Order: sequence, then C-alpha cells, then structure tokens
Amino acid sequence: RRLTKRKKKNPFGKTCCLITGASRGFGQSLSLDPAPLLGGGPMAVCWCSPREGGGRKELTVQCVVADLGTHEGLKEMIGVVNEIKQKEKEIEHILLINNAASLRDISKVLVDFTRPTEVDDYLAFNVTSALCLTASVLKAFPRPQHQQTVVNISSLCAQKTFNSWSLYCMGKVARDLMFQVLALEEPNLRVLNYAPGPLNTDMQLKAHSETGDPKIRQAFADMHKEGKLLACHQSSQKLVKLLLTDNFKSGSHVDYYNV
Repeated sequence: RRLTKRKKKNPFGKTCCLITGASRGFGQSLSLDPAPLLGGGPMAVCWCSPREGGGRKELTVQCVVADLGTHEGLKEMIGVVNEIKQKEKEIEHILLINNAASLRDISKVLVDFTRPTEVDDYLAFNVTSALCLTASVLKAFPRPQHQQTVVNISSLCAQKTFNSWSLYCMGKVARDLMFQVLALEEPNLRVLNYAPGPLNTDMQLKAHSETGDPKIRQAFADMHKEGKLLACHQSSQKLVKLLLTDNFKSGSHVDYYNV
C-alpha cells in the first residue's frame, strides 16, 4: 500500500512579511528564504539603494527603496504597509523583520564622538526607525484580527562590549531592550531578538579592516582567515525554522549557535 505524505499546514496562515535592509547580506538572504512562512501572502522588502532582487515565483514581492534614517523614507515604508493592508484583505499574520542596521565609523573610540548630529543620525537609522516602523505596522494589522510576530536582528554586541564599536553596541542594546519591553506590554504578540552569528558579509570586511581597536580588528581578521564565518543562508534558514517551530520565549535573545 502506497502512503501519501501529507503536506504540513503552515502554522502562520496567509502571512504578510516585511523585511528591512534587504539590499545585501543577511537581509537579502532573508528575502529569498521566507516562502515556508507566508502561505501565499505578500512580502515587502525595504532597500536603501536600488538593486535587482530575486523573489520566488509563488510570492508577491514589493520592493521599497527608502532610507529609514529619514522621515521621508520611514513615511514611504509605512505608506507601503497601508497599501498592502488595503489590497490584501485575507492576511491572517503580519511578520516584521527589523534587519536594517549600520556600523558607521568604527575607527573612533567613544571620546571622539563630540558632535551630537553624528550620534543623532546613527540613532535615527538604527533605533528610531525600528521603533516607529514596528509601532505603525502593529497598528495597521491589529489583534485579534491578525497574528503578529516581530523579529529584531540582534547581535553579540547587544550582550558584549567591543572596543571602538560604541555606537553599534549602543544601538543593539537599545533595540534588544526596546523589543523586550514590547513583549511585556503585548503578551499576545510574538517577539524575537535573533543574533545571526558571525556572517560573511561586507560588514565583516569593514570590521576587520576599519575597526580602531587593534585587538578587535585582528580577532575579526583571524575569524575571516580561518573560515569561521557563516554563510548568510545558513543563518536565515535557521531563523525561518525557529519561527516555524515557535520554540522561543517572547522577547528573548536567541543566538544562532543556541538554536
């Protein structure tokens, strides 16, 4: 007797997935891997610079070129969210992946940051935009009509200090705690701070070539030389698996190596 293997039902239902920072690296990999999560729902990816993408045929993919560090860019992304809400009446689940982030100047130590505008610009892109976009998305797709999942792409830098990475560490800590607060305020919302591990990206190249602290710079260079960096798809696939199994405490920080 021949057995027919049943297809597992997508636990998310028809899902709208929003990914920021999808022009390259981990964000680009994420934009190629979420098909198992969506159940035929649409995906919107936000890029900070024009670049051709590779959405899968079964997905409706909308690309938004916007700088989330500006009011105009954030407004444009929120406008796209509202457009999707009007067009897609059958969405059951909203999945927001806050991936967009930047290192900026990692050659400086903390006492070199004397200009408030430099710090303000960094925080606008790395913290303020994630907060405001998350709030807007959750209001556009409210409970109980929709399930809600918010992912913050975190880092080891949210838990460990790195010399000459003061802005980056500050931004990652702020985002982790911000989303922990969200998880407490909204107990029916699923919130995850996911640290993707050391990835083989342009950010790593910058880390081992421009980091001001010589010991930190050498540590990154050694990691690259010894082949200890992860391919982006390895980590993005593990994130998809984690979301599908839903095996995490809402608001928790989960590292690639602990999944």
